[in-house]
Amino acid sequence: MNQLNFRSPPRSPWRLFRKIFFIFFLLSLVLVSGSAGYMYLEGWTFLDSLYMTVITVSTVGYGEVHPLDQQGRVFTMILILFGSGILLYSISMFTAFIVEGELTDILKRMKMKKTIDSLRGHYIICGHSQTGHYVIEELHKSRKPFVVIETDRNKIDALLERNILNIEGDASSEAALMEAGIARASGLITTLHTDAENLFVVLTAKGLNPDLRVIAKAVEEESRQKLVKVGADGVVMPNAIGGLRMVSELTHPNVVNFLDHILSNREQTIRVEEIRIGKGSSLLGKTLTESGIVFQPDVAIIAISHHSNYTINPARDTVIETGMIIVLMGTLDAIGAVRNLESGGA
Repeated sequence: MNQLNFRSPPRSPWRLFRKIFFIFFLLSLVLVSGSAGYMYLEGWTFLDSLYMTVITVSTVGYGEVHPLDQQGRVFTMILILFGSGILLYSISMFTAFIVEGELTDILKRMKMKKTIDSLRGHYIICGHSQTGHYVIEELHKSRKPFVVIETDRNKIDALLERNILNIEGDASSEAALMEAGIARASGLITTLHTDAENLFVVLTAKGLNPDLRVIAKAVEEESRQKLVKVGADGVVMPNAIGGLRMVSELTHPNVVNFLDHILSNREQTIRVEEIRIGKGSSLLGKTLTESGIVFQPDVAIIAISHHSNYTINPARDTVIETGMIIVLMGTLDAIGAVRNLESGGA
């Protein structure tokens, strides 16, 4: 039987602002009520009444502005009891904001939202699941811009501590996806726990941005075709990949060890990346030798894709054309240098 998950609502800057507004409203109410009371009962001026209210509520111990009659003393005692109580409550609330870190958290989240709003061509990760964890770590390690959408507050707090951009919300909702900048994103990965959830995310995401490249996780084989039908550009089945990996460990251990070394090397981040040659590329019409790519250290050309055909280990006299995709393997810095060459940088 499914268990109901009762979760407190997401934290919002407006929630904190409402609390602060309520505190200021109570303090203002005390000052206005106290001033009006002294003006009415004692006939004092507004400034004298306000001054008397402030020193009374704050209990600083100053003397009375003017001698008080019996009504004024009774009113002052009432003002001390209620006014001081409200003042202490307000101070405790402000202290709680600072000590519990809620104010810092809200300010950090506001800054994070501003950063998310400025992103272009980033990736959206739906769900910090077991699979999603490795997706996040890989994107973070390879310095790709991305935003995580998650409902679990503990996971959100962990991401916030690492300054990883995130949104607390339902990844299948249009509001959360819009907040993550789906209209400006270049790709989305959904790794939620069930195929039905991932199906709904793909459907919603493609409805908001039809050009978005969407990769979905699937558990059941029959879900693959359903995800493709609703718009998923790629479907990955972790269980199937895990099975293939186990066979590879058994039959080709050295190859697997080499790939593991590439992915887990802490001294150098080595990755396989692709560079798409656009119309304005400075490499157009040049051979691979003339482009200078083959002379770049710590990077190798694995393959070239053109018109959906792949050429493994292409010849150095291959001419670079528009729409060609060059597949490279190397360190991130070296691949970045190749990208700089492609864009015309020095």
